[in-house]
Parts: sequence; C-alpha cells; structure tokens
Amino acid sequence: MDEEPTKSLWVRTKGRAGTGDIIMEVCYRPPDQDNQADEALYRQRGAASRSQALVLMGDFNHHNICWRDNTAGHKQSRRFLESVDDNFLLQVIEEPTRRGIMPDLVLTSKEGLVGDVKLKGSLGCSDHEMVEFKILRAVRRVHSKLTTLDFRRADFGLFRDLLGRIPWDKARKEDGPRKAWLVFKDRLLQAQEQCIPTKRKSSKNTKRPPWMNKELLGKVKQKKGSLQRVEAKAGSLGGIQRNCPSSQVSG
Repeated sequence: MDEEPTKSLWVRTKGRAGTGDIIMEVCYRPPDQDNQADEALYRQRGAASRSQALVLMGDFNHHNICWRDNTAGHKQSRRFLESVDDNFLLQVIEEPTRRGIMPDLVLTSKEGLVGDVKLKGSLGCSDHEMVEFKILRAVRRVHSKLTTLDFRRADFGLFRDLLGRIPWDKARKEDGPRKAWLVFKDRLLQAQEQCIPTKRKSSKNTKRPPWMNKELLGKVKQKKGSLQRVEAKAGSLGGIQRNCPSSQVSG
C-alpha cells in the first residue's frame, strides 16, 4: 500500500474459486505513536475494508478501551473505535492478553471468518499471552452469540426519570470531572440495564453495527466519498505547490 511507513505487515492469500481473497494485517502500534501514523493506518484499513474478507491482528496498545461498552477514555483510543465502526469490524478476543488488559486484538470483517480463538500462555520472557485462532477459508454460517440493545422495546420514560434523579451538580462540584464521569457512566449503564432489553443479534449483516440502517449506510458512503475527493484535491494542490516558485507560494 502506498502510504507513509507504519509498523504493519499486509498479506493477501488467494481464495478458492468463488470465495475471494483474504487480506490480513499484522500490526504493532507503539504506545507513543502519534496521530499522523494512526491516521495512515486507518487509511490503509479503509482501503483494505473493501475486500470481502479482512483480518487484522496485533498489539494495538489501546489499553483503556472497554469493549463491553464500546467506550474509551483516551482521544486516540476513541478515534480507533471510530475507525473500527466505520469499517464494520468485529473484535473477537474476549479475555485479557497482558496483565489484566487487552492490548492484543483480532478484528475481522465477517462473523464466522475467524474461529477457535484461544489464549495459549506466554512465550519465553514475554508478558503477553499468545493468541491462537483459525481463519476459515469458507465462511461458515454461525448462530450469533452477540447481543444488542433492543431500542424498540425500551422504556425511555423510566430511563429519563432514573437519570433525572442523579444530583449531577453536586457530583461535579464535590468530586471533580473525572469522578463525575465515572459516576455518570455507572448510573447510565444501570439505567440502561433496567430500561433497555437486549436481543440476540441476527447473523444477517453481522459486520454492521445494530444501529446502521440503510439511510445511515448511505450517509457513511457519502462521507467517505467526500473525504476521498478532498484528499485527492489536497494532493493535487500539494503537487502544484511543490512545483511553484517559493515567491508565488508565499504570496
């Protein structure tokens, strides 16, 4: 891929007739990686996500992501989650891989493409768990074990009432913004559990988030198209600028 250097390796394996190729990325993201390198990886993955089968694996070093709630406390980790959602990826590791946290991830574009995920202990002096999994050449039909919120049966009246009982001003003044955020998150999840039932996620279109309907999917495609046009225009202007005399550029 034509991008600035990043610590990732891309492999394409040829699929059988009628099944399409499988694209795989092995990535190491340093904890201090800057936003520019992050965005380069996101652009690579955006281009690769057009593949019918995509598997990403490696040490992404986003320690503060809560995959249960799909939330993160750090700006770069929230941008990573946004990229995961934009490309309709599923994260399949469910257990910590290093000292109670989960820096090592396996993401896939299709449910059933990756199976038999196991942690196999550390290798040598490493404090990371080895992750073993199988990439299934033919994506098998699976019964999804994922659940999603069923907003159609939600009791939003009770939800608003429960949140309205929380003394937000007192919590913010006495405990500070960080503690107030933790209180808010805890109360929000409690109210969610009481007021919004869950349902088994359908295996159909499982690479899409549950809230992604046809209208929103069209908006996402429109946004990506606009971004590509802007980047193409910016690249064209950059080429013109490099060929102009410095006096013209500064003017």
